[in-house]
Amino acid sequence: MKFVDEANISVYAGNGGNGCLSFRREKYVERGGPDGGDGGDGGSVVIEANDSLNTLVDFRFVKSYRAQNGASGQGRNCTGKGGDDLVLQVPVGTTIIDEDSGEILGDLSVAGQPQVVAQGGFHGLGNTRFKSSTNRAPRQTTSGSDGEQRNLKLELKVLAEVGLLGLPNAGKSTLIRAVSAAKPKVADYPFTTLIPNLGVVKVDAHRSFVVADLPGLIPGAAEGAGLGIRFLKHLTRNRILLHLIDVAPFDGTAPAESAATIIAELQSFSPTLAARDRWLILNKTDLIDSQELAAVRESLLRQLAWEGPVYEVSAISAEGTKRLCQDIMLHLEQLNQAEQDDPALVSEEIAVQQRMQEEARARISLLRQQRHQQKNAQVEEDDEDDDLDVDVEYAP
Repeated sequence: MKFVDEANISVYAGNGGNGCLSFRREKYVERGGPDGGDGGDGGSVVIEANDSLNTLVDFRFVKSYRAQNGASGQGRNCTGKGGDDLVLQVPVGTTIIDEDSGEILGDLSVAGQPQVVAQGGFHGLGNTRFKSSTNRAPRQTTSGSDGEQRNLKLELKVLAEVGLLGLPNAGKSTLIRAVSAAKPKVADYPFTTLIPNLGVVKVDAHRSFVVADLPGLIPGAAEGAGLGIRFLKHLTRNRILLHLIDVAPFDGTAPAESAATIIAELQSFSPTLAARDRWLILNKTDLIDSQELAAVRESLLRQLAWEGPVYEVSAISAEGTKRLCQDIMLHLEQLNQAEQDDPALVSEEIAVQQRMQEEARARISLLRQQRHQQKNAQVEEDDEDDDLDVDVEYAP
């Protein structure tokens, strides 16, 4: 199944049914009075999180969704049937945005969480509602109101506590295979990871966390090079970023230079994301001896002025991964405990994630505009070249 993390759709709630104008008519019953019933309410459009889904691919093929209209009222005080709600299933981690206003309607982070995105129209009133002691035969009714209509943008950001980032072939996929049951593609060429992969890391009984493996970044990713930066938005939900660095790259690139490339791309994408908790993971330590590794580590930390956590692992042999996973689990538990003790930290975390997501949307939108302008400029240039072509006419 194709991984799709963005989709644009239009939703239309059902209209409310009209009220009925009717009078009771029975044999031997003179002037039976009004008996027009109310209409039915229109159906609403509801989006619900489903943990069995992992892509928005279904919304790429069907763009318009309409709930059922409410039925009109009938005589004998019969109320019209209400329209059925339309429930759309999306993966957990989907953010719902109103395209016209830019308002975030909901962030579905829990399985089964519903969000009404278009409210159905209210029913109209039949003439029975207007009868009174002074108005015995009312001919007033009201029409049902129109249902809401919205143009929505759905954004999927995978739910994981830990995110992996680094250059292609830094060993991200190998690491997630070593610490979890996930089996992403691994090969000796770059860009083997084309979509985010999730893995559950079980540290002990009832102690586990989810790690996300993202496609690698290259210099210029913030300008659209390689696979670009659109997958970085999946890191905005992570509490810890693991920055993998190949200590023995096959092309001879200095590890400090590789690390600086990733840091620059993060800062271009989202300054808030770049300031997130990030741990350096020196990978492929089995390819060099201990003295050379110590030299690489010292040079790397000095050039980056790094003061955060640093770990040395060999993902292919799982050396050092157990201690890394235990420390991650402990750190996540400390964060959760701190939020339980101080609820204000939860609000701060939500605000930080929203700020990262806003910066990500702005950056991705700017990149798309630049690509659109470049495409239009190329089309205009091609048209100008066509104007210089010489038309050859052959005499009969």
